[in-house]
Amino acid sequence: MSLEKEIKRRRTFAIVSHPDAGKTTLTEKLLLFGGAIHVAGAVKSNKIKKGATSDFMEIERQRGISVATSVMGFEYKDVKINILDTPGHEDFAEDTFRTLTAVDSVIIVIDHAKGVESQTRKLMNVCRMRKTPVIVFVNKLDRTGKDPFDILDEIESELQIKVRPLSWPISQGPTFKGVYNMYEKKLNLFFSDDKQTVSDDVVEITDVSSPELDKYISPYTDHFREDLHLIDEVYPSFELETYLSAEVAPVFFGSALNNFGVQELLNCFINIAPHPRKSTTDSRIVDPFESKLTGFVFKIHANMDPNHRDRLAFLKICSGTFERNKPYTHVRLGKQIKFSSPSAFMADKKSIVDFAYPGDIIGLHDTGNFKIGDTLTEGENIMFKGIPSFSPEMFRYIENADPMKFKQLSKGVDQLMDEGVAQLFTQKSNGRKIIGTVGALQFEVIQYRLEHEYSALCRYEPINLYKACWIESTNKEQLDDFRKRKYNNLAVDKHGREVFLADSPYSLQMAQDKFTDIKFHFTSEF
Repeated sequence: MSLEKEIKRRRTFAIVSHPDAGKTTLTEKLLLFGGAIHVAGAVKSNKIKKGATSDFMEIERQRGISVATSVMGFEYKDVKINILDTPGHEDFAEDTFRTLTAVDSVIIVIDHAKGVESQTRKLMNVCRMRKTPVIVFVNKLDRTGKDPFDILDEIESELQIKVRPLSWPISQGPTFKGVYNMYEKKLNLFFSDDKQTVSDDVVEITDVSSPELDKYISPYTDHFREDLHLIDEVYPSFELETYLSAEVAPVFFGSALNNFGVQELLNCFINIAPHPRKSTTDSRIVDPFESKLTGFVFKIHANMDPNHRDRLAFLKICSGTFERNKPYTHVRLGKQIKFSSPSAFMADKKSIVDFAYPGDIIGLHDTGNFKIGDTLTEGENIMFKGIPSFSPEMFRYIENADPMKFKQLSKGVDQLMDEGVAQLFTQKSNGRKIIGTVGALQFEVIQYRLEHEYSALCRYEPINLYKACWIESTNKEQLDDFRKRKYNNLAVDKHGREVFLADSPYSLQMAQDKFTDIKFHFTSEF
């Protein structure tokens, strides 16, 4: 198959939402309908013994939340689908923001009882900034919640995007009957009691004015027909261009847990979602159809297999063809590296690939060569843009709780910081190590993973800090003066860049006002 065909049949997207909207359950059901798994797991369920495929870390299984982005690839109707299931919890937002740099479109999951929540707004802002096309899936229709029209109004006002429903629910809560697929103009009704496997027991109705409809959805038939009529009156018809330019979000309704609306979403998605798009670098725009390979690392995960202490760098391929055992240029280090076992993913299950194409996400075994944002090329000196680290908002000293395990702790902290789960700062004045995160839960995850993956114990001590910001200046005299005066508030990050640790909003403001030739950056990409 030609490179052009391979690119056009790929769909790489992220599933994002506020915690507990059903994002990981939807991922499971997409894998189920795509034939990638035969029994769907659940994130938290007493009845279902199988855990979610995408929640493979031990802490995720215990907490019932996703704490790391997982990658799953599968084939469906001759389309190669790459799903990135992201953490919903705001304490892991940085992982999600970086993941959004590696996808071509996004599915946002909304709980229909709770409506649009705060984390969903933040994620939508990132999509809007990057002009990423968005599909909305309104989940949990099997529970009583808001009226579908009210949900549509809320999505328009809260997420600031026009909407067009492409499926419509028949009733909701205990009387929920199913979903009408407006994109394909047909009604699928499931009668199977087994919600963890795909059933063949489906009724298909293509004409909504048919009296046969009464047999299945009575007494909701008249109300349902009125709703469809109202939708056509109120909302403009669906146009592909407005979706691809991120002006309109198609909306699907359903219940991922009960298999309703998932196949409708998947069938429409493979038809309308964009294939891999152009990417921006520091010097030019990269087109996916170029013959030479380019790609960037957007995530690093240590210990995907705790037995082997392996570390994987996740590479998003932007152009050309990646070939196993072929040498590529690591731009930052300026050296050639070849990879004998590049992996394709099904969450924590890996298989070796010989070729990969734009849009694919592959795992490269890493012995410490990569950091987030690194670029691989066939010799060209370019760096991809838009993969920042954000200024942390919470800080603690990290101390070794077991003097016999100093090496393990040092290695563990080093590797976990490379993943981007948090940032490490070393104070210039006393050499103490400070961990900065965007959320409190990160400290727990770090402590848990150090103990269970590296056999290292750590303890935290409080430190009163407001913000960490990277500093740079062309005025050497002013910079030297700043360093003398603020010596106790200076640190270096993991990559040796100078960081100012402000202990209050006032001290940061004073520093900015007094040292006008120094730039204070709140993301590491400057």
